[in-house]
Amino acid sequence: MVEVGGGVRERVLASFERQGLMVHLGARIEHVGAGEVRIVLPRRPEVTQQHGYFHAGATSSIADSAGGYAAFTLFPEGTSVLTVEFKINLLAPAEGERLEAVGTVIKPGRTLTICRLEVFAATGEDRTLIAAGQQTLIQIEARPER
Repeated sequence: MVEVGGGVRERVLASFERQGLMVHLGARIEHVGAGEVRIVLPRRPEVTQQHGYFHAGATSSIADSAGGYAAFTLFPEGTSVLTVEFKINLLAPAEGERLEAVGTVIKPGRTLTICRLEVFAATGEDRTLIAAGQQTLIQIEARPER
């Protein structure tokens, strides 16, 4: 995976750092490429459900952000991104040291962009696909981020 250059990467990281939910969950961006972003969520009791698996809400949230920022890497400066819709299938219980969400643009557009979403549960080098989905995003004129 090839990293993107300074301006795009900095825009993505600055926006990500303003996302209260990602900060609250303890998620971090691990890779920013043209049309691809990977977000990692370390295991903590606060992101699990009653059986000890990662919660579907945490899984879905990092998948949504990974796809959104993957699209954002292809948007021109002075624009922003919002999710229009997404669907995610939970394929297996999410067990491991961390989750890795990968958002990949499969159809860029001037207004709407479509992304593939994949979430892996990982321990060490072992990764298991535990969720897969698709997302539609809209490019909008930049709005102030808080």
